[in-house]
Amino acid sequence: MGFSYAPTAAVQTGAERATLVKRTYGLVFLSILVTMAGAAFAFTQQGLMESVARHPFIGILCVFAPLIMAQRSAREFPKNIVLTFIFAFVEGVYIAPFLYIAERSAPGVITQAGALTFAAFGVLTLYALVSRRDFSAWGSFLIVGVFVLIAASILNMFIGGAAGSMWISAIGVMIFAGLLVFDTWRIVRSGAYTQDDYVLATVAIYLDLLNMFMFLVNLLGNRRR
Repeated sequence: MGFSYAPTAAVQTGAERATLVKRTYGLVFLSILVTMAGAAFAFTQQGLMESVARHPFIGILCVFAPLIMAQRSAREFPKNIVLTFIFAFVEGVYIAPFLYIAERSAPGVITQAGALTFAAFGVLTLYALVSRRDFSAWGSFLIVGVFVLIAASILNMFIGGAAGSMWISAIGVMIFAGLLVFDTWRIVRSGAYTQDDYVLATVAIYLDLLNMFMFLVNLLGNRRR
């Protein structure tokens, strides 16, 4: 998970907003493809997947390093694009062991979770676009929910079980669905970003989708088992 700094200026015109949306969602799409490439590469490298599984904290550091650098260089093209793609590729490598185990335990679960994530992305984005609601109040509530979710996930690792994991996954899907609506609203309605802040906007949407997908994989896998 990552956090973006608040841009210093707001989008001023419809043309600038359209440019921001085009750049953001184009980069989101490419970042997802790069993540898929990273996971596919890891699937062919058994030793790499075993190392990632054995050293998760080192893996987290490897994921967050390019993410933080991308956010700090968010307006420095093409450095911002390169760092975003490095982050997305390393993220794919990092989640590969989880996806590998999930697919072996419940064949087809990755495809199902991907389809559901794509469908939810379309529906929730459309809702954020057409709704006249002000979603600004959702932000702090959902961020608190994310921290509670992290704490519950860590606790469940030590004293929980399959039922607890299913509940946490279901709540995780709902929280990141809400964050997807909130972050989409920030991009297209609130004027929180300038047209040059597309990397920050991309990271927000990308992380919402990735976390929703991961929780869906876990939820669907647990239901089958």
